[in-house]
Amino acid sequence: MRKKRSVPVKPVNGRPTRYCEAHAKRAHKLALLGLTDLEMARFFEVAESTFHLWKRKHPEFSESLKRGKEHADTEVAESLYKAAIGDGVVTETKVQTDSDGNVISSIKENRQIPPSVSAMIFWLKNRQRDKWRDRFDHEAEIDFAPMDFEALSRKYEETMAKARARQEAVLRERGMLGFDSEDEA
Repeated sequence: MRKKRSVPVKPVNGRPTRYCEAHAKRAHKLALLGLTDLEMARFFEVAESTFHLWKRKHPEFSESLKRGKEHADTEVAESLYKAAIGDGVVTETKVQTDSDGNVISSIKENRQIPPSVSAMIFWLKNRQRDKWRDRFDHEAEIDFAPMDFEALSRKYEETMAKARARQEAVLRERGMLGFDSEDEA
């Protein structure tokens, strides 16, 4: 069977395009690998602007890219979720041998993968940003013209008191700070 050869599409005017129909399939595979548009443009040896032009002019190319990126993102998100909850089993085979190297016994052992705290943190910080982010921005309006250190000190104390109250509220909301007298001290 003879292999079908891809022929570049001829533009109406200007320089001939390097785009061909086979690029859609290649772009899909590259998107599944997690390459960015810039990296794919480099793979096809074109400028990133040309790559974006191909996406606008060739719907099959754009759709192929979109399907590849969505599929890859879905797989990674699912894997991250499974890592966070510890969903998975690893099968290990333990082999015992004698001094001559002969197999005495072979045992298959299933081991549950424990939840990953790092995956949990990453998931929560991205999915529930307001509850789980580490940093909270507090703005203070201070006029620095004539230095009034007492006013500056009062404003600092007020801002820090608000920050401590916010931190305490977040910790209570997360169940990390109880309501007994030990935590109040």
